[in-house]
Amino acid sequence: MKKPILTSVVMIAMAITTSNAQVGIGVSTANINPSAQLEVNSTTKGFLPPRMTASQRNLITVNAASAGLTIWCTNCGTSGELQVYNGTSWTNMVGAATATPTTTSPSPSNPVVTIGNQIWTSLNLNVSTYRDGTPIPKVENNTTWTSLTTGAYCYYNNDSATYAAIYGKLYNWYAVAGIYDEASFSNASLRKNLAPEGYHIPSDAEWTTLTSYLQTFVTPLGAGVGTQMKSSYGWGQASGNGTNSSGFDGRPGGIRFPYYTSQFIYNPWDGYWWSSTEDFVTGYLYPAAWYRLLDWTNGNATRVSDNKKNGMSVRCLKD
Repeated sequence: MKKPILTSVVMIAMAITTSNAQVGIGVSTANINPSAQLEVNSTTKGFLPPRMTASQRNLITVNAASAGLTIWCTNCGTSGELQVYNGTSWTNMVGAATATPTTTSPSPSNPVVTIGNQIWTSLNLNVSTYRDGTPIPKVENNTTWTSLTTGAYCYYNNDSATYAAIYGKLYNWYAVAGIYDEASFSNASLRKNLAPEGYHIPSDAEWTTLTSYLQTFVTPLGAGVGTQMKSSYGWGQASGNGTNSSGFDGRPGGIRFPYYTSQFIYNPWDGYWWSSTEDFVTGYLYPAAWYRLLDWTNGNATRVSDNKKNGMSVRCLKD
């Protein structure tokens, strides 16, 4: 086993020259540019930085001294993006905010993250059909939305151009349950699947498995569970940003609260994610289901139940 390793070292050394602590690859010692610590010279090959997904990038331990760190984000934007850490956040090469993934079905272009024994998608769901291709109605009118007991989606502020790529869609709980018509409302065997093949919408118990794991194994190492789940940028104030050390990359997508005057509230301050589990106790007052809340004011991941007619974000869990 040692011989191939030694051979590889020799091959690399043949391509590298040094002069006064400078390093040149593909350039003679005498011709290393005096202003360069490292010079790479080629007319047939390029420089290839580390390639990784946004979730993998967010697991890199960075601080102010990491300014200048460069990677290629494979799933940012429509075809990837070169990104630089500026000492406080990741930016694109012109210093603007990084692009976000535009597809949200679990695939190489939509990363997943392993947390404990679970595999979660690390982007909010952004599909407009159920798994079998049945369309999910897009409903912008608030009177119509409030009257529904079947699945629907919208974008925050009904503004896809601003919010879709970053936060995905907001779904009512009836979409989460796969209730697409009146018959499936009363007959669960007729319901659709909102999650892509191989995934499902997490139950309340599965959310608790996630937060309990982070409470046991992550919190003793640093911040609270919610802080570990929140994205490291993009919250309403910098003090609300998380560390994303879990890789969950929770974004503050807000909520469609149809009984509130403005309908849409709390973006970019809070993030809400449905579970598939109904709350039958609260349900005596109004149809309710459980969800998880990440709040900019604290490091918690709060278990709450509320009206199924609310519009919230959705994550998927591998079967």
